[in-house]
Amino acid sequence: MQMTINGYVGGLNGESDWMTWNPDAELIAFMNSLIDSSDTLLLGRKLVTGGFIKYWENTADENPTHPFAKKIADIPKVVFTKTLDKSTWNTTTLAKGNLAEEINNLKKQSGKDILVFGGAGFVSSLIKEELIDEYHLIINPTAIGSGMTIFNSLDRILKFTPIESKLYSG
Repeated sequence: MQMTINGYVGGLNGESDWMTWNPDAELIAFMNSLIDSSDTLLLGRKLVTGGFIKYWENTADENPTHPFAKKIADIPKVVFTKTLDKSTWNTTTLAKGNLAEEINNLKKQSGKDILVFGGAGFVSSLIKEELIDEYHLIINPTAIGSGMTIFNSLDRILKFTPIESKLYSG
């Protein structure tokens, strides 16, 4: 999850113009390692209907040498929704049941890790239910006055154990 130094993952309307995304080879390798270690990508409906999957499918078609567009386009995706009735995207299924039950059933399946890309409300729900095992937060050297956060639904203190911190030049 990309976020500002003051904890926002999007502007009030989900804007991402604050991102300073200029990945160097090392950050691209890190992102590839995350995708390669996973065989399922979880997404929230708002992110998907906002164009996330279409963007990566188009990028993979238009720029086949993009470092991870094809991987994102090809990885099996599960979109969590209460309102969509069918998936119109490649390699994508819908999960419409209880969030915790759906996630725990996915975790019980054999395979690689499960990766979550968002959006903010969906990730916030996962955090509230303590369904995330490991966080990878990409902190941008920017700040905005207000916006979306992923930790706003907490009703208790969650403590984390840092594993690694890395500065990327991009």
